[in-house]
Amino acid sequence: MDPAAFEEWMMTLLITGLVGFMGFIVWDLAKKSKAGRFGTFLLFGVLGLGILAFVIKSVVIAYL
Repeated sequence: MDPAAFEEWMMTLLITGLVGFMGFIVWDLAKKSKAGRFGTFLLFGVLGLGILAFVIKSVVIAYL
């Protein structure tokens, strides 16, 4: 396997794992702090915005 292809696969796989782990951390934080529905929604919304920014950055770099 080409090293560049391996790096691309591992980057995708490991970033997905990291995002999943961060989701677990945010869920646990919301549960332990008794954030409620709105607070939990805000926590996951901010996490989602961070993920969206990462995806947009990747798309912009790929097409420039």
